[in-house]
Amino acid sequence: MATSTRTGTSDVLVRTTAVLFTVGGVAATLLSLDVMRVVGTDGVPFLVLALAAVATGPVLLALGPRIPARGIAATVLVGAAVLGVGTARSPTLALAMASAAMAMLVAIESMLFLRRGDAWVLVTVAGACQVVPLLAVHRVPALVCAALVVLWVGVAWVVGVLARHASTAGVDALTGLADRRAWDAALEHAVERRERRAQPLSLALVDIDHFKLVNDERGHAAGDELLRETADAWRALDVPGMVLGRRGGDEFAVLLPGATGPQALAVADQLCAAAPAAVSCGVAEHVEGETVAQVLRRTDAALYAAKAAGRGRTVLAERRRSRLVDDLARALAADEVRVELQPIVSLTERSVVAVEALARWDHPRLGPVEPLEFVAAAEDGGVIDLLGATVLRRACADAHVLQEAWGRPVTLGVNVSGRELVGQRYADRVLAGLDAAGWPRTQFVLEVTESVVEASGPAALRALRALREDGVRVAIDDFGTGFSSLSRLDELPADFLKLDRQFLTSLTTSARRTGMVRALLDLCAELDMLVIAEGVETAEQARLLADLGCPAAQGYHYGGPMPVAELAARSWRTDDAVPPAASGG
Repeated sequence: MATSTRTGTSDVLVRTTAVLFTVGGVAATLLSLDVMRVVGTDGVPFLVLALAAVATGPVLLALGPRIPARGIAATVLVGAAVLGVGTARSPTLALAMASAAMAMLVAIESMLFLRRGDAWVLVTVAGACQVVPLLAVHRVPALVCAALVVLWVGVAWVVGVLARHASTAGVDALTGLADRRAWDAALEHAVERRERRAQPLSLALVDIDHFKLVNDERGHAAGDELLRETADAWRALDVPGMVLGRRGGDEFAVLLPGATGPQALAVADQLCAAAPAAVSCGVAEHVEGETVAQVLRRTDAALYAAKAAGRGRTVLAERRRSRLVDDLARALAADEVRVELQPIVSLTERSVVAVEALARWDHPRLGPVEPLEFVAAAEDGGVIDLLGATVLRRACADAHVLQEAWGRPVTLGVNVSGRELVGQRYADRVLAGLDAAGWPRTQFVLEVTESVVEASGPAALRALRALREDGVRVAIDDFGTGFSSLSRLDELPADFLKLDRQFLTSLTTSARRTGMVRALLDLCAELDMLVIAEGVETAEQARLLADLGCPAAQGYHYGGPMPVAELAARSWRTDDAVPPAASGG
């Protein structure tokens, strides 16, 4: 089939052949018993052949895909010859006609699985094996034999049409690989079989790096051609049992039954080397008891890690969840993850206008765990959605407390991780969470780094645009670190740009850095984006930002992250330096 590069035979072909042999053998057995009732022991040879056909079914199932496709074809050809001998040696005309009728099974098998030309050759051979003895031995009228031939040809033609139609179902029209539904079905079947047979099973997800640029710069026709070339290159690899699929866009999927994680990693390296463009790949080995959704989530997390680490590489997911993930899952269930709020001040209004919610977790044995550490663990362990929902709920509750204490509206900002952002129906889940918490969508800002948007691809952009359409505002966080492109600012669906603290390290001593910040402020004003300077630690930095026209800022000069009760109790004036909070930001 076009969906794999198997060197053996598909399970469907083996099972179908086994069933046809068993059904034909059982039918022949019943006929043989009737012949023995009439002619006695002369029917024993026919009974032996019938029982042999019945026994062939289990043998085929036991050998399974180890039988080459040519072996199956040879088996069917032998079956056709045996039916011809049975027709010629039948002691009664009724048995001969029944044997000839069963030749339709050969036609069905041939048209289902053989190439069209080979199938018609086998149908012709099977037909000749029946027509010749019917005419020569049993003196069946030629018109009756012609009727049988018409019947065989008609059945073969109909089955052939249905087989060709079925062969295109579940096939991606562009690449000829399995489409998402067909590949997912193959994965479900492979997981079920792996649980029964205790054989290893691995899978991989592969993305073409910077595929969007190919479409944008060279056109969608060039992008389609790249997808076809990639599929062709991988089909040419000799990897037994590999099932290739395209899950949509530039994401490919690879199923590797019988392969351990390290073996799958080696195959993934072959795929990367054979691809006509640079690709990123995530690999995972199925763990006993793991559902299809869970192993896909781990594989997807490995792919995301490969892209976030710089692309053009392959990452193998850990087989077991770390203990930290299990502890975090228990903490989330017990509602032990909390948030702290850091103030964001308006440099024009000289007051606190917003807060950023930051997740905090105190491990019972390890003490405070760094957010970067437990967020990464949540992504790898598949609990990132639960963590995000918990933080959103707690942040909204604390923001209500803060707003009531201050008696004025406050904007709430919450960070999102890359894996959470591209999760299924993420935008709908955020909106539902805001509505459940009673927090206005127009007072909510989702903070996401540009590197996360870049690594997450079109799915991230779709989620952000959907949220903005429903009133949520978006901030590009940590701008100026790692990958930052001024040319993409007009493409990103964002309302705020948060300058990373690295911009401020030499702001008061470097004229060039000051000029860069001034130019960026002017550019963002043209794009109708509000700039927030992060990491403001001194009064001198704050004054210079105000002189440059920066609209807003946050940092330890104004206050670090702190519990809502402490934040609500303070009287805020931006010309008063606030001591840093005990916890880090």
